[in-house]
Amino acid sequence: MIEKKEPDTPLIIYEDNHILAAVKEPGILSQADITGRPDMVSLIKDYIAISRNKPGNVWLGLLHRLDQPASGIMVFALTSKAAGRMAEAFRDNQIGKYYLALVNGRPTENSGLLRDYLSRERRGGRYYVTTAERGNEAVLKYRVLSTYKKYGFPLSLLLVQLITGRPHQIRIQFQSRRLPLLGDRRYGMVSPLDERVPTLALHALQLEFDHPVKRSRYKLRAPLYAENKEINPSFKLAMDHLNANIELEIREITKMAINDN
Repeated sequence: MIEKKEPDTPLIIYEDNHILAAVKEPGILSQADITGRPDMVSLIKDYIAISRNKPGNVWLGLLHRLDQPASGIMVFALTSKAAGRMAEAFRDNQIGKYYLALVNGRPTENSGLLRDYLSRERRGGRYYVTTAERGNEAVLKYRVLSTYKKYGFPLSLLLVQLITGRPHQIRIQFQSRRLPLLGDRRYGMVSPLDERVPTLALHALQLEFDHPVKRSRYKLRAPLYAENKEINPSFKLAMDHLNANIELEIREITKMAINDN
């Protein structure tokens, strides 16, 4: 009988008395569901109970979610005051949210803004692009960091700034333009290249926000490689193309205007 391996404590990249930021690995849920699979909320609670010697039930505020097969930074509230202020900032799109995405194909433009309306309910387990009357607006900006071929298939490494925060938004908006994310078993086409990678090539790279108590501006980034292991092994196909000046690229994508018309 093979012994089931418990997941490691998530990589903690920042913590104080009010907030904590950690890196979610692919396959870990954001919060518990009926499946009983490992989830970030439970793992972080266990970490706090041990590291801060807190017996009993640990309080933790979940502020946002990442898709299970994706990886990247998540920030949690440790006090109700921080939870209220951070939740409002997320709700009002005051948080800078930046992702790395590896897509099958090449965008027609090297940068751009995508605006769609995404369904409020799932159909066949998937959300989809719909009309303004039937959906919620979804907006993102992207910049192409690199385009190249792998095993004869075209790939593009993108930096994405998420303006809104709809479920599966990045995956749906690029899939609808025939640029499905590599390794996307739900929205992708499962090409031979997709079958070479273990999970979704989507990584929540950086969050920028005003600290809920200190009020200073914070920039927290989740590495793709840490402690001698790959956080998201599906980005191995982009290993030779991850040398972009991310600071510069983030400044450039942030400056891109959003046309409200």
